[in-house]
Amino acid sequence: MLKAGPRNLITDVAGLKVGNASDSKLKSGCTVLLCENPATAAVKVLGGAPGTRETDLLEPHNTVEQVNALVLSGGSAFGLDAGSGVQAALREEGIGFEVGTQRVPIVPGAVLFDLLNGGDKDWGRYPPYRELGYEATQSASSDFTLGTVGAGTGATVKGLKGGLGSASSVLESGVTIGALVAVNALGMVTVGKSRHFWAAPFEIGNEFGGLGLPHPFPADAAEIGTKFSDAARDANTTIGVIATDLILTSAQAKRLAIAAHDGYSRAVWPAHTPFDGDLVFALATGTSGRTPEIAEFIDLCAAAASTMARAIARGVHAATPADNDPFPVWRSLR
Repeated sequence: MLKAGPRNLITDVAGLKVGNASDSKLKSGCTVLLCENPATAAVKVLGGAPGTRETDLLEPHNTVEQVNALVLSGGSAFGLDAGSGVQAALREEGIGFEVGTQRVPIVPGAVLFDLLNGGDKDWGRYPPYRELGYEATQSASSDFTLGTVGAGTGATVKGLKGGLGSASSVLESGVTIGALVAVNALGMVTVGKSRHFWAAPFEIGNEFGGLGLPHPFPADAAEIGTKFSDAARDANTTIGVIATDLILTSAQAKRLAIAAHDGYSRAVWPAHTPFDGDLVFALATGTSGRTPEIAEFIDLCAAAASTMARAIARGVHAATPADNDPFPVWRSLR
């Protein structure tokens, strides 16, 4: 049986902190995941419209195997600037990959599309994401808010406001796994037009409403509901991180990222579409001091999926309303 960690956040994985920066007028923001020590990382993209930074270096056959931070941002391609702000903050602290007399912070990132959500995107010559990245890094801590914050500030899903979600699980062995995700999917996170989340079988306690699955299933449960027919049809992409305190190789981290994508499929219908840039980063901090046996690694991959599904539901469940929102928040449904 899995149980949630003490915070039920990705920061239950020792060695990680999260910072958020949001601009309510812009209806956008960014989220940074900081590693206290360089952590082994990997990435898997399964969506058809990704926007990324420094992801090639994460392939297992390449030289740099560890990262100093990961950044998730709104702003579509403009949001890739957030990584430069994170780099600047880390460089000031002397953090980064050592090359001669220089240190280069390794900060891969990914973006979601939130340019059509009712926010004021008339930012002038340069987009604000570099400064948001710097601000998010400076605010990083073990505790952080979910919902309409950071990279989830302007996120949406079909029919509802999206948000930033997180969850954690502790395996019977004591190993911890955590998820962080900005939920901005083309598809639906609820069963038809009901209030019930697709992720309900994995809910721990009442972390996203405690409603379970509907019984009987509504007639529209299997209908393909997307934003494709809405004004926000192109405002998509779910980007996330799965992290553990185990010691993993780059190849194992890649497998963990692949497994976490099952959480997208469990929580969003449909997921991984041609109009989503769905992506999962994986991190292994190694703070447990343990390498997994094969049976434990199988359990870890299963927990990656369930923990990610829970984080997705929690992000939408925690969203709060703001002026000019294109969709209502989940809490307003009756």
